Amino acid sequence: MTEPGSLTAVQLVAAYGKGELSPVEVTRAALARIEETEPAVNAFVRVDAESALAQAEKSSQRWGRGEPEGLLDGVPVTVKDILLMRGGPTLRGSRTSRTEGDWDEDAPSVARLREHGAVFLGKTTTPEYGWKGVTDSPLSGITRNPYDPTRTAGGSSGGAAAAVALGEGPVALGTDGGGSVRIPGAFCGVFALKPTYGRVPLYPSSAFGTLAHVGPMTRDAADAALVMDVISGADHRDWSGLGPVAGSFRDGLDDGVRGLRIAYSPSFGGQVAVAPQVAAAVRRAVEKLAQLGAYVEEADPDFSDPVEAFHTLWFSGAARVTQHFGKDQRDQLDPGLREIALRGARYSALEYLAAMDVRMDLGRRMGRFHSTYDLLVTPTLPLTAFEAGRETPSGRGRWTGWTPFTYPFNLTQQPAATVPCGVDEGGLPIGVQLVAARHQDTLVLRAAQALYGSGAAEVPAPRL
Repeated sequence: MTEPGSLTAVQLVAAYGKGELSPVEVTRAALARIEETEPAVNAFVRVDAESALAQAEKSSQRWGRGEPEGLLDGVPVTVKDILLMRGGPTLRGSRTSRTEGDWDEDAPSVARLREHGAVFLGKTTTPEYGWKGVTDSPLSGITRNPYDPTRTAGGSSGGAAAAVALGEGPVALGTDGGGSVRIPGAFCGVFALKPTYGRVPLYPSSAFGTLAHVGPMTRDAADAALVMDVISGADHRDWSGLGPVAGSFRDGLDDGVRGLRIAYSPSFGGQVAVAPQVAAAVRRAVEKLAQLGAYVEEADPDFSDPVEAFHTLWFSGAARVTQHFGKDQRDQLDPGLREIALRGARYSALEYLAAMDVRMDLGRRMGRFHSTYDLLVTPTLPLTAFEAGRETPSGRGRWTGWTPFTYPFNLTQQPAATVPCGVDEGGLPIGVQLVAARHQDTLVLRAAQALYGSGAAEVPAPRL
């Protein structure tokens, strides 16, 4: 067998069924990998080796009896420390979070993984309350890129992406309010899906409202489809959750892209300056889709940059997170979070509603766009990973300045995924983004699977 850390969840489940591997040895391998890489990367805020091995032992016994508990029985997983997980505090990257309490409740997606026998390794790092596109916080420090520890892993699900890239469990749960699974997915060379809003139930509700999605981060699209079959189940705690899924996310996964109508937008009509090596890698991925039978043409979505509307909604969410904090708590916050929270508190109700008008118009425009095109393909990001410890490459401005391809689709609530499509001359991963109309998550997964099947989604292993 190949080293367990290089196997996908699908491969692990198959190996368990054949008796070629046991959940105990796979979990031991993941924990050893964490111990080996943590000092350099800082992907975890908490690792619970004892509990993980106890869960793995029970899973091994079930497999030994030929009675696996679910679709992911014995598969090591990690959970971003924004989502509740029984057995320990959820700190959300903040010194203001309390550590005392019973901590006896799982978030819906975590509960579904537990019901299917997944083995929980621990909680992964996040910036404070997931507020920015890189992962560092006053609580847990800087999370670094597995391909070059001097570079950022991206964020806000940076720890989750780094863990998957390093072989520390093939499945991670992340959250995405403006690109937060896709940004680190692209920087760390892993697959990440932001599903249609409401497809994966979320509780407690995010302070950033209906911008925030829960999604899987995995080694490939097939694993993400498997995970979606588990975590997309309804949960009464999320009033905005969608109804039951008809069929499986794995249905038609290998049907390919022949006949699909694909719009390729390399720079949103010249609005975005894309690094030449990124542009070239994304174009090669698009050419591969055309070779596989898709009808591809260059076409740009009909909208200008909605960043100000996004800022109004996002900064208002930050104000909501911190509104009850006293001076001592505010003094402990990430200075950037404190700054945007102050700005968010100054918006009027009319300004917030005007931003919602922009959002609704953007959704209408994209609905019309997808009446012509099945998929929109763009770079995930216009650049590769930059210096760790910075919010932006230049050290000026906000993270939205370098993520123009991701946050628009949180406004529209569409499914969007990043697929690795190469590396730059420094060996840093590059991602291509696939976007479909709302509720067409399976179409995104199918196109991503085609890229993996063609070899276009291959990236070298991290250097660590």
